[in-house]
Amino acid sequence: MLAPKRQKHRKQFRGIWRRIATKGDRLNFGNYGLKTVVTGWIKDKEIEAARVVFARATKKYGKFWIRIFPDKPFTKKPPEVTMGAGKGDVAYFVASVTPGKVLFEIDGLSSQESIDVLKNVSSKLSVKTKVVSKQV
Repeated sequence: MLAPKRQKHRKQFRGIWRRIATKGDRLNFGNYGLKTVVTGWIKDKEIEAARVVFARATKKYGKFWIRIFPDKPFTKKPPEVTMGAGKGDVAYFVASVTPGKVLFEIDGLSSQESIDVLKNVSSKLSVKTKVVSKQV
């Protein structure tokens, strides 16, 4: 799974989402991409599942880019623990996304193949997304 090599603090607050994405809201590398429509957290396991789908689809011909990284630790308490026992241990890492953020990009495949792969990846994610393309 993806995880940061080192962190300044082991645990973080949950945070709040206030705006739409202004950085990372355009396609920079590929001709087709997957863009979020809502705010949310994407788990490291979801990103890994998407990477596997891309790797299988693009074997020799295509190339893909992952534009997000799970750098936020998500803590969880074990079951049946009473309140007031402090914050739980880090369970996994998440990437925080806002509407308009481009998550993945793909290039080198035909337009229909690219769209099919991105729709397949979209089904692996916990946030609502849409497929976007460069205006050629």
